[in-house]
Amino acid sequence: MEQKSFFRVIFLIVTAGFIISFTSTYFSHTPSSTTVVLDCTDTSSSPLCASRNFLFNKQQPRPIPKTDPKPKTKTHDHVSDTPNHPLDPLTLSEINKVQSILSSHALFTSGTRHALHTVVLEEPDKNLVRSWQKGNPLLPRKAFVIARVGLDTHVLTVDLSSGLVESVNSPVPVSGYPMMTIEEMNDVTSVPFSNADFNRTIISRGVNLTDVVCFPIACGWYGKKEDNIRVIKSQCFVTQGTANFYMRPIEGLTILIDLDTRQVIEISDKGRSIPIPGSTNTEYRFENLVTTTTDKTRPLNPISIEQPRGPSFVIEDNHLVKWANWEFHLKPDPRAGLVLSQVRVHDPDTLETRDVMYKGFVSELFVPYMDPSDAWYFKTYMDAGEYGFGLQAMPLVPLNDCPRNAAYMDGVFAAADGTPFVRENMVCIFESYAGDIAWRHSESPITDLPIREARPKVTLVVRMAASVGNYDYIIDYEFQTDGLIKAKVGLSGILMVKGTAYENKNQVNKDKEGNEEELYGTLLSENVIGVIHDHYVTFYLDLDVDGPDNSFVKVNLKRQDTEPGESPRKSYLKAVRNVAKTEKDGQIKISLYDPSEFHVINSGKTTRVGNPTGYKVVPRATAASLLDPDDPPQKRGAFTNNQIWVTPYNKSEQWAGGLFTYQSHGDDTLAVWSDRDRDIENKDIVVWYTLGFHHIPCQEDFPIMPTVSSSFDLKPTNFFEHNPILRAAPNFEHDLPVCEAQSVSS
Repeated sequence: MEQKSFFRVIFLIVTAGFIISFTSTYFSHTPSSTTVVLDCTDTSSSPLCASRNFLFNKQQPRPIPKTDPKPKTKTHDHVSDTPNHPLDPLTLSEINKVQSILSSHALFTSGTRHALHTVVLEEPDKNLVRSWQKGNPLLPRKAFVIARVGLDTHVLTVDLSSGLVESVNSPVPVSGYPMMTIEEMNDVTSVPFSNADFNRTIISRGVNLTDVVCFPIACGWYGKKEDNIRVIKSQCFVTQGTANFYMRPIEGLTILIDLDTRQVIEISDKGRSIPIPGSTNTEYRFENLVTTTTDKTRPLNPISIEQPRGPSFVIEDNHLVKWANWEFHLKPDPRAGLVLSQVRVHDPDTLETRDVMYKGFVSELFVPYMDPSDAWYFKTYMDAGEYGFGLQAMPLVPLNDCPRNAAYMDGVFAAADGTPFVRENMVCIFESYAGDIAWRHSESPITDLPIREARPKVTLVVRMAASVGNYDYIIDYEFQTDGLIKAKVGLSGILMVKGTAYENKNQVNKDKEGNEEELYGTLLSENVIGVIHDHYVTFYLDLDVDGPDNSFVKVNLKRQDTEPGESPRKSYLKAVRNVAKTEKDGQIKISLYDPSEFHVINSGKTTRVGNPTGYKVVPRATAASLLDPDDPPQKRGAFTNNQIWVTPYNKSEQWAGGLFTYQSHGDDTLAVWSDRDRDIENKDIVVWYTLGFHHIPCQEDFPIMPTVSSSFDLKPTNFFEHNPILRAAPNFEHDLPVCEAQSVSS
């Protein structure tokens, strides 16, 4: 009897436990301590993935953790990487080999101070790469090296098989210097503190030296004063009370430094009367922000793309991306950031994989500030050629920079002494769906045809983000299944601001006519001016539409007046096609009042009805430089004089500001090359497109900027016989399980 009672008690306990478990799993409740989990990769793992009533569930406010979860452990071992494609970047072991070869070369054994400013793959000739097929022997691997030895710049080619080192025009005779190394930028931050006059200046302002940071600022070229000496300027900020030190400039204090000797040349101090802005309201880190209880903003619930069957793309051999009808080679680069190569698209009718672009990347970023005063006139940055756009690329933040379904790619670069280092999570690749429509048509009820056809627009995004000092740039290349490629630039980060004595607009001085004193920007906060500036991002686009022999066509829309009595209409538009014969025909200033399309065609390949196959450059919102063409920074940035340029392919012409941009005179730029006016009809041509932004800062940009972006498209034009996504499948309910947040005890 006692034994039966015992089993009865056990049965009741088990039953009660089952009921509690069942209730907690299937019914809404408020957990005391939970972590929100969203995982529908296996629909059988969570019964909530099948629920269709998630909109009506009563949910408690989501607790927001103040710290990030531990990042996933990296699993890629770069030590064992081997190249598999002629365009694969140098591997970690190859960079080590370059370092070893150069360490015994005569240039580097004399004891003279030296540094490696560039160590990248010397890409094989284009025709060899185009004819190479997987399974063929790999083309010879060589490294392209730019080195500074003493006060001279040398260009070297290192053969990784033979160990031979070839010099090209060494030392380099042209104006300009190579981009800075990370080590130089780091060293310059401490140089001012080795100068007693600088230290006295800081202390005289009542600021502790331990609360000051100084930032290296490339200073361009303004005449003979900067000739034959590699210099940089440094400006300083106060860190006390904030991590956002950019909002606390020590205005008017500028230190000129010899970049080779790391010595202070000159100190200019013209801002003693300007107060250092305070730290109030400058914080932007989530864990330090206080949310007021009276804020009525509805918090956003987390959002994510879930792919129950996994991603649709693959990355073969570390660098070859294949997705839907696209395939392309992708590699990080210390100067360009990332490089797309051998971009091809599959034709659903011919079943061929066709060439679209041999190579595309950001060639240069030109950022001139619009303040001619002593402490600001020189701020006209070339972010790729001076700082290295890829060197400034930061590790992307999972779930925020890139969604859950992203894959990541590391950059492997060389330090100044040749030692390789890894920039983790530098690039991410992911599929994106924002509820957009690829194509649709619904028939009107008057036709009595019950047609409701729509297709979802899913794209593949390749992304990187670079933090060049205060500014953050986001570069996206977005591939669509209809053959379109969208290049998109996002601007975020922190403004470069100027200190001022003004705390309110009503304090600004006015002249007799009531005109305000020129502030060169906008008063954003007490003692803080956001200076007006521009951003120009110039893209190198070596389009090979169905092969390398292409032509550039400007398709101009013109008004045509009708003849008297010809039509009730007085006018219409017609398309006038002009094939560019030489480079000057390919220099384009975009105008709303001169509407045109810009086609790259292959006249040797035609569609069934006789149109040459092509792609067109589709500009979006952009900006043009308003600076005087003879202004020193505009001479160096003359590649922004037009929005479009077309040049014949030349392996040595890749960097719009010249190979040696730092302190260059503007004598080796895209504008100089294009003025040669070479033939470009039915040639292997390169299109250069500049995306521009005018930025007049506003208070919403303080203390950190919401992202603003613009883009341009490369769109197929008579490339396919018809809509290439005609056969695309619609979404069906059974393909898309509905995922709901599952509460799991922490």
